Amino acid sequence: MLGNRLNRTHSELGDFLRHRRESLSPLDVGLPAGKRRRTPGLRREEVAALAGVGITWYTWLEQGRSIRVSTSFLDNLSRVLKMDEIERRHLFLLAHQRPPAMTAQTECQLSPMIRLLLDDLTLRPSYILNLRWDVLGWNRAADSLFGFTERPESERNMLWMLFSDCQLNSKIVDWSAQAPQVLASFRRDFARAPEDEDMVNLVAMLSEISGDFKTLWSQHDVHGRCEGQRTFQIAEEGEVTFNHTSFIVDEDKHLRLVFYARMLQNAS
Repeated sequence: MLGNRLNRTHSELGDFLRHRRESLSPLDVGLPAGKRRRTPGLRREEVAALAGVGITWYTWLEQGRSIRVSTSFLDNLSRVLKMDEIERRHLFLLAHQRPPAMTAQTECQLSPMIRLLLDDLTLRPSYILNLRWDVLGWNRAADSLFGFTERPESERNMLWMLFSDCQLNSKIVDWSAQAPQVLASFRRDFARAPEDEDMVNLVAMLSEISGDFKTLWSQHDVHGRCEGQRTFQIAEEGEVTFNHTSFIVDEDKHLRLVFYARMLQNAS
């Protein structure tokens, strides 16, 4: 049974690679078009050369033979064959029976619909995070609470703000209890892209400037929730408690909407 399943997987991998190869033209990968091409798309030898492997080895892969492939080769092959994130994930599932490590997508444009969603949430502080926790968009209520527009673009990262800005984290009531939960939640995202250079650099910089961050990071807690209650000390209002949660708004780009709603006060 297992052997039959693996044979089908290898066959599907070969079919998938062949389809991707035939869907590309030489011009798509920076090669001259040439005059006489008997087959559609790229030739096997062209893909093999661009991927840095031998033609025989790559032919075996397309033929569905049982050969081992490395993560670095699959990443390289996905770039050569111009795969998007969904296709890259499919490639890894076929070749390794597990998804690839993610990239943090630190540079990303928000779609008009996501911006419209933020603007429609006029009374609820809301913002968009990527996998690295860069804040890519926000509404006016969130700006009032966190002061995004006052910060340089390079510092609009929620983890950086919470652990490097004493003025901000002092607004959060019982920050010492909130901080471990925040960092445990981020660690789960970090584990999805542990080799991403931007993610690694963020952790390294915070470990240098924040003793609290360095101590908590070394504890390897991964049980932080993505929702709960958080109380802020707000000028002219005093303590205001919010329920907060998050929603995936773009799975391919790993974008998440973080949403705060004021808790209703019980009438006395």
